[in-house]
Amino acid sequence: MDLALPRGKIAAIVGANACGKSTLLRAMSRLLRPEAGQVLLDGAPVHAMPPRTLARRLGLLPQSPIAPEGITVLDLVSRGRHPHQGLFGRWTSQDEAAVAEALEMTGTADLAERLVEDLSGGQRQRVWIAMALAQQTDVLLLDEPTTYLDINHQVEVLDLLTDLNRARGTTVVMVLHDLNLAARYADMLVAMAGGQVVGAGSPAEILTEAMLAEVFGLTARVLPDPVAGTPMMVPIGRHAAPAKGRT
Repeated sequence: MDLALPRGKIAAIVGANACGKSTLLRAMSRLLRPEAGQVLLDGAPVHAMPPRTLARRLGLLPQSPIAPEGITVLDLVSRGRHPHQGLFGRWTSQDEAAVAEALEMTGTADLAERLVEDLSGGQRQRVWIAMALAQQTDVLLLDEPTTYLDINHQVEVLDLLTDLNRARGTTVVMVLHDLNLAARYADMLVAMAGGQVVGAGSPAEILTEAMLAEVFGLTARVLPDPVAGTPMMVPIGRHAAPAKGRT
């Protein structure tokens, strides 16, 4: 595939299960090495960068991350500062401020002393996002950041990422399953099928009835979102039509 993502924008990768979305993110973060070609960050191959250098520039929140047993929320979020610390791991006031800000932004400050293993799935997800924010990278890759979150917290997380993008110019690339939220929050949609990019562009260009049929095998209507004006997908199922005799 050949894909270029815009600097300082929000991109959402969408597609059916097992189409390659997570694999693409893992390759971008150099967890996977491509069999051919290369992954470039600002023109430089990521596989040629020293690990600490890359970690200062690119942060990754993988799908279903696992925390060490017995670790507190504060300790986990603080690990996001490791790339910025020197040879002796000296903790600075800048590290302290970055962690405090990340906890506050994700609404997890009151969980700081609790064990990660004792949290609900939604709480743990917000803590992992806090760790990624504490890393303070120019590029942030997130694999399904709204997993385990109720709709209120999904919107809060996506609002948070939008605030981060607008205030710091952070480039955000995320895998999302909710197409309507992806269309509302992303500047660019990347649609994938069978390990290939079948379309990349603005939500208005990509979220179409033809794309839904090609990528998801789904019959749907695409209408304007009454709140944001972005494309909104309305699926048509076998039981969508009202039964006879009902109003």
